[in-house]
Amino acid sequence: MRNLKGPALFLAQFAGDEAPFNSWDSITKWAADCGYKGVQVPSWDARLIDLDKAASSKDYCDEFKGKALANGVEVTELSTHLQGQLVAVHPAYDTAFDGFADPSVRGNPKARQAWAVDQVMKAVSASANMGIRNHASFSGALAWPYLYPWPQRPAGLVETAFDELAARWRPILDHADENDVNICYEIHPGEDLHDGVTFEMFLERVDNHARCNMLYDPSHYVLQCLDYLDNIDIYKDRIKMFHVKDAEFNPTGRQGVYSGYQSWVDRAGRFRSLGDGQVDFVSIFSKMAANDFDGWAVVEWECCLKHPEDGAREGAQFVADHIIRVTERAFDDFADGGTDEAANRKMLGID
Repeated sequence: MRNLKGPALFLAQFAGDEAPFNSWDSITKWAADCGYKGVQVPSWDARLIDLDKAASSKDYCDEFKGKALANGVEVTELSTHLQGQLVAVHPAYDTAFDGFADPSVRGNPKARQAWAVDQVMKAVSASANMGIRNHASFSGALAWPYLYPWPQRPAGLVETAFDELAARWRPILDHADENDVNICYEIHPGEDLHDGVTFEMFLERVDNHARCNMLYDPSHYVLQCLDYLDNIDIYKDRIKMFHVKDAEFNPTGRQGVYSGYQSWVDRAGRFRSLGDGQVDFVSIFSKMAANDFDGWAVVEWECCLKHPEDGAREGAQFVADHIIRVTERAFDDFADGGTDEAANRKMLGID
């Protein structure tokens, strides 16, 4: 068993154009003041990081990490959620996702995909330059519009989609392997990798690639009515990252999992600030400790009701209170009889 590291904070939902959220120096000071020991960095946000420099210059990475440490936090991981989304985009979402890309490739799906792959490759190299072994991303999606099997799906449609998804990610996974970095896909609705079954479908197609791993976030499982505790035990060897995010699911006679196109406030399934939802974090942190999870507990604030700064400050304390300082000895060691092999054989009646 081991102690989880944390608390850490994913900065994507906090970066902005006003202080203290508009520069690397000021946002890391703010995070430390909130009680965090680490920060997860959105690699697409130029206000915080220059990804090109981070990919090519270890000196830049050393300076980047050093400034964070001077301000009281470590860099836990880099994220390419937005760029990873663009590795695979169904044409139905071209317009919706175009804003994630650099302006030079918008309106050109092939150029956008090539740009996205290059971005994730650079983020992997940057992670290696920072001495960080785990990297967060989305898988993107080709089959998502066909999630519900009506109209009836043509034979082979989903298989073809996953074959293509695996082909697009395989060079990135190989690059990650060369740099000793794990790609941790956040298992998330809207991605083709949105539950355990779809993760396994993808994993099989990349030949059980050692660098193909999971970012575990129980909130996305609550909203799917998936057993998020059993999921930890099933995939403990592939779970390399952990987003601590709360959620609630309150179905009614009018809406359930799909929530009738309602806004987040009015959905049956909603994300909430830590402690305000239904996730059993006591059990989650216990399982993570028992399973030797060697990573950070990273708060991802997404709440349809609470102010983000309140959620951030409360979240730091929430995680700190839930991290288990694991024991170094058994609770019943006081009753140790001090037996040996000979005594064991005698107790079993073995001559």
